[in-house]
Amino acid sequence: MSQPGIPAPGGALTGLQAQNGAASASGSPYTNGPIQNELMSSQGYNSQPPGSYSHLIPAKTLNPISGQSKYSGSQTVSPLSNYQGPGQTLHRPPVASNPVTPSLHSGPVPRMPQHASQNPAATPVPSGSFHPGAIVSPPSNWQYNYPSTGSQTNHGPLVSSGPAMPGNTNLTSHQYVSSRDPSLQNNFIKSGSAPPLVNSPLPTTFQPGAPLGPPPMGGPPPVRALTTQKSSQGAGPQSSFSSAVSQEGITSSTNNGSMVVHNSYDEIEGGGFLATPQLTNKNTTVSRSVGYSYPALPPGYQNTALPGTTGIPPSSLSYPSGPQAFTQPPLGANHLTASMSGLSLHPEGLRVINLLQERNMLPSTPLQPPVPNLHEDIQRLNCNPELFRCTLTNIPQTQALLNKAKLPLGLLLHPFKDPVVPVVTSSTIVRCRMCRTYINPFVSFLDQRRWKCNLCYQINDVPEEFMYNPLTRVYGESLKRPEVQNATIEFMAPSEYMLRPPQPPVYLFVFDVSHNAVETGYLNSVCQSLLNNLDLLPGNTRTKIGFITFDSTIHFYSLQEGLSQPQMLIVSDIEDVFIPMPENLLVNLNESKELVQDLLKTLPQMFTKTLETQSALGPALQAAFKLMSPTGGRMSVFQTQLPTLGVGALKPREEPNHRSSAKEIHLTPSTDFYKKLALDCSGQQVAVDLFLLSGQYSDLASLGCISRYSAGSVYYYPSYHHQHNPVQVQKLQKELQRYLTRKIGFEAVMRIRCTKGLSIHTFHGNFFVRSTDLLSLPNVNPDAGYAVQMSVEESLTDTQLVSFQSALLYTSSKGERRIRVHTLCLPVVSTLNEVFLGADVQAISGLLANMAVDRSLTASLSDARDALVNAVIDSLSAYRSSVLGGHQPGLMVPFSLRLFPLFVLALLKQKSFQTGTNARLDERIFAMCQVKNQPLVHLMLTTHPNLYRVDNLSDEGALNINDRTIPQPPILQLSVEKLSRDGAFLMDASSVLMLWVGKNCGQNFLSQVLGVQSYASIPHTMTDLPELDTPESARTIAFISWLREQRPFFPILYVIRDESPMKANFLQNMVEDRTESALSYYEFLLHIQQQVNK
Repeated sequence: MSQPGIPAPGGALTGLQAQNGAASASGSPYTNGPIQNELMSSQGYNSQPPGSYSHLIPAKTLNPISGQSKYSGSQTVSPLSNYQGPGQTLHRPPVASNPVTPSLHSGPVPRMPQHASQNPAATPVPSGSFHPGAIVSPPSNWQYNYPSTGSQTNHGPLVSSGPAMPGNTNLTSHQYVSSRDPSLQNNFIKSGSAPPLVNSPLPTTFQPGAPLGPPPMGGPPPVRALTTQKSSQGAGPQSSFSSAVSQEGITSSTNNGSMVVHNSYDEIEGGGFLATPQLTNKNTTVSRSVGYSYPALPPGYQNTALPGTTGIPPSSLSYPSGPQAFTQPPLGANHLTASMSGLSLHPEGLRVINLLQERNMLPSTPLQPPVPNLHEDIQRLNCNPELFRCTLTNIPQTQALLNKAKLPLGLLLHPFKDPVVPVVTSSTIVRCRMCRTYINPFVSFLDQRRWKCNLCYQINDVPEEFMYNPLTRVYGESLKRPEVQNATIEFMAPSEYMLRPPQPPVYLFVFDVSHNAVETGYLNSVCQSLLNNLDLLPGNTRTKIGFITFDSTIHFYSLQEGLSQPQMLIVSDIEDVFIPMPENLLVNLNESKELVQDLLKTLPQMFTKTLETQSALGPALQAAFKLMSPTGGRMSVFQTQLPTLGVGALKPREEPNHRSSAKEIHLTPSTDFYKKLALDCSGQQVAVDLFLLSGQYSDLASLGCISRYSAGSVYYYPSYHHQHNPVQVQKLQKELQRYLTRKIGFEAVMRIRCTKGLSIHTFHGNFFVRSTDLLSLPNVNPDAGYAVQMSVEESLTDTQLVSFQSALLYTSSKGERRIRVHTLCLPVVSTLNEVFLGADVQAISGLLANMAVDRSLTASLSDARDALVNAVIDSLSAYRSSVLGGHQPGLMVPFSLRLFPLFVLALLKQKSFQTGTNARLDERIFAMCQVKNQPLVHLMLTTHPNLYRVDNLSDEGALNINDRTIPQPPILQLSVEKLSRDGAFLMDASSVLMLWVGKNCGQNFLSQVLGVQSYASIPHTMTDLPELDTPESARTIAFISWLREQRPFFPILYVIRDESPMKANFLQNMVEDRTESALSYYEFLLHIQQQVNK
C-alpha cells in the first residue's frame, strides 16, 4: 500500500510520487480519467468539459514501461522536526547555491530512558537512529515507485556544504520550478521578461484616504506565462499550457464574458507553485488585468456585513507610519527596520521559567492561542485561529533562523468550519493577475485604481465594479467592500469556475449484512436514523439516494418510481461485478421517497435468519464505485468484520503480544487495493466514509485507506452490540444524526498560497494531491482538519509581514459553486528570541503529532516516540544555548513553551504512540486516523484531557448562553495529587467523559446529582445522570451538555467508582503520573534537562 513521502531507491521521490504514488509532474501522470489534452497531462487529473455526466470508469497509468506497480526499498530516517514524510510531500530543485542537509544531532541520539518493566528488546536502540543516513527498511508493499520519463533535477539527497540545520527535510530550500529550464532555477523570471517591481515610487494620483501597504519588494513568484490571447464564445481547451493564466475557473484571456473551457481542476484553481511556464518577453504585453472587462453593474450581496464592520470610514485601513507593519510604499523597508520592536509585548512573554521549580504551569482556563504581535488595526481583521493557525506567530526571516530555533513551521486549518461566513454574490471575483491570490484585508491600495498583492507584490488594477459598495450604495468605496473587511469570506462562483454542471447531491449506503453484522443489530439503528433524518439530508430537488447490501454476494435495490415495493437484485459473480439496471439504483429522493422509506423499514428484518458468514467488501466497493462514478457523491460503508472474499480480502495480522514492538509492521496496509480504489473514487468525485462496527480485529490499517485517499472519514465503534453495549448504540445514533444532516461540499479542491519566499512542502489530512499542490476533496465536511509543513525558501528581510491564504472551491448541496477563502497575516522577525516568543505550543504539538504518525508508518513506533522527545530536547537546547547563553541550573524554557514538555509527554501516552500491549491494533490505527483528520482543538483535548472538580459547582464566573447558566470550574492538572476521596471529578477526554466519584464524596452530591442514597448504590454501568429538580443537578447537566455541544461527535459519559472497570482508563489519562511503561512528568523533565545540559 502506498504511503506518500518515502524516498525511492536511488533518490527522493518527486512531487506526485511522494504524495500519492503517482509520477512526478515531469514524468508519467497518475490519471483518473481519460487524457483529453496531452499538454495538460502533467497536471495529473483531467475531467470532462461542461456537459452531461458521462459514464466514465477512470483509466489509471501505473507504470509507463511495464504497466506494473513498483515498490520502494530503503528509507532514510531523520529527526521528526526534520521529517517530511508520508504526509503528502512535495519536492523541487534547489534554489540556493549552498544547499544544506538539516540534521538535529551530530552524535548519538539521546533516547528516552525506559521503565524497568519495559522489554528492551521491544524497542532496540539503533545507533544514530535519528540523523539522516540511518536506514530503516519499510515493508516492501508500501510505496508506488514510477519511473519518470522526463528529466528530473536533483531528486536525490542533497549533500551539505554549509552548516547542518534542522526544521524541515533536505528539500526545504527548493523552488517550484520547471526542471526543463535551467535559467529558472535561481530566478523567479527569465531575463527579457518584465522586471520585478522593487520599491516603486508613489503614484501622483495617490489618494489620502487609501490604506497603505507593505513596501513592494522582489519579483513575483513563478507563474504561468501571461500572454494576450483572443478567445471566442465556446472556445475549446487551451492548446498550450502557457497560453492562459489559470484561476479557480477564470482565465485572463476571457473577453467580455466569453468563457474558456477548462479540462482540469488545476486550471480552475490555478496559480500554484508549479504554475511555472517558460516566461518570455511576451510578458510585457500581458492581457488586461483582472477587472477591465467586467460589466460595471452593482453586484448583489448576501450576509456581507459582519457585526461591527458597517460604517467604518475609508481611512480605517490606513495604518499610521512608525512602528506599524503596513507603511507608505516609497518609504521602503529601511524605514521599518525596528518596527516590530516598537510594539507592545505581553510581559509574561519575556519570562524565563525553570520547569523543575514551577511545574504547575497549566492554566486553570482553556489555553488560548497567542495573539500575533501586529498593529491592532491589522489584528482586528485577522483570520480566526480556530480556522487558520500557524505554529509560529512570529515568522523567522530566514531558513537559517528557523533551523536555529529547531521548531516546526506549519499551518493547521479547519477550512469548512460551521461559523457564519459573509457571502459575496458579485460577478467580479478580484484576484491577483500574477499569483491568483484573492483580494483580502491585507492587500494595499496604492490609490483608488490600483492595489498591490500581499503575496507576490504584483500591482493590479481595481475593477470598475469593485468601486461600488452595495452596502452604502456609494461609488468609490472599495475599502468598505466585504472582501477587504473580512479575512474569511465566501464567493458565489460564476460558471467559469466549473468543469461541468454542479453535481447533484448523491448518497449511496453500503451495508454489511453477513451473520456477524446482523448479530450486532446495527442495521436497526442505522435504518432508523436514516428514516428520522431523510428529510434533513443536505440537498435539493436533485438529491439522489441508493442502497447496496452484501455478504458473499452483492444485493442491489431497484427503487424505480412506480414500483409497489423495492426490488432486490442479487449479483453472485463477485469476480467480475456488473451493475444491473443502473438507472433504477440511484433514484431521485423526492420522487421515490415512499419506496426508500419502505426499504429502510424492511431492511433490518430481511437478513435476520442469514447463515452467511463471509464478507465480500472489496467487490461491493467496486460495484458502488461503478454506480457512482458518472456523478460523484458520498459513499457511506458499514462494515463489521474482516473482508474474506474476492478482491481486497484480508487475513488476520494482529498478534496481541507484539502490539507495540519496535518493528510494528502491521501499522501499514497489507494490500494496495483500497488505496487504488480510493484514487479511482477521487478521480470521479466520490468520497468514501467508513463506519467500522467490530469487536474483532478488522485490519483498519488496510481498510482505512479507502477513506484517507478519497477525502472521507473513518468512524470506529469497537465491540458494538445493540444489547451488550447499549452506550455504543446511543453514540452511533447521535453521531449518525450529525453525519447525515451536517453541511457538505462536493467536488472540492483546495489550494494554500503564501507570501513569496515561503513554501509549502508537506500536507497532512485525508485527501489526494493533484498537480503537486492542489488538494482533491471529493467531499469536504465541517469536521475535518488539515495541516501543512512549510519552509523559508528566500530571505524575508525586505518585508515586515507575510500572509497565508487557503481557497476552497466546492459545490454546495444546493448546487451552487462556491469559493471559501481564509487569509492569515503574521509579522516577520529577525531574532531567535522573537521566534520563541511567538511559538504556539498547541499548534506545534498538533503538527508534531501528524509528523509522528507518518514516522510510525514509514519507520517504527519507537522512532516516532524518540523523535517527539528529541523535538523538545532540540528546541530547548537551542533556546538555552542561543538565547540564554549561559549554563543556568534547572530546565529553563521560554514562557511560550512552558507546556511543550507536558504536551509531548501526553502524546507519548496517547493511544497512537503509547507502548504496552493494552492498545488493540485497530484502536491504535483509529487514534492515528484521528490525529491526521481532526481539527486541532479536538486533537489537543484527546491528547491532554481537561479535569474538573464538579461536586462543588457554582454560578461564580459562569457563562450565560441562551438563558442557560453554564458553570466554569477551573481546569486541574492531570495527576492523582489533584483528586480527593471526598469529591467528584469529571475528565473530558474529547470522545469520552469520565466522572470519578470518591469513596467519601458528600451525600449532597450523591443524592442531588446522582440520585442515589449512598456510594455503594452507584450502579457499576451508570452512563447517564438523572435530571433531578435540584440546582446541583441542573448545573452539572448544563456543564456536561455544554461540553458535548462543542464537538461533532458524541462523548459517552461513564460514572466511575473505585471498583469500576473504567477506572484504569481514567487513571491512564493522568498524564503527569507514572505508569507501567511511561515516565511521570517530573521524571520526564529530569530526562529532558539531562539531555539539554549535555
